[in-house]
Amino acid sequence: MLATVRKQLINHPALIPLFIFIGGGVAMSMGYLARLALKNPDVSWDRKNNPEPWNKLGPNDQYKFYSVSIDYSKLNKDRPDF
Repeated sequence: MLATVRKQLINHPALIPLFIFIGGGVAMSMGYLARLALKNPDVSWDRKNNPEPWNKLGPNDQYKFYSVSIDYSKLNKDRPDF
């Protein structure tokens, strides 16, 4: 199968950018999914030792990928400890 793809790329060089951009999109989407699985507090990998990881987040912890207008380092704690 890879030999067929290679032969098509040699015969049609206009397909090379298509493969590059599709491969880059796949790599970035897999990276984002891995980040969500490892950094998001809604995902609990260890239910025995840490059943509710969202309760251990402080107000300064930024778990969103990008925040437009909120500076998380200046937030104060406004909730009780559990």
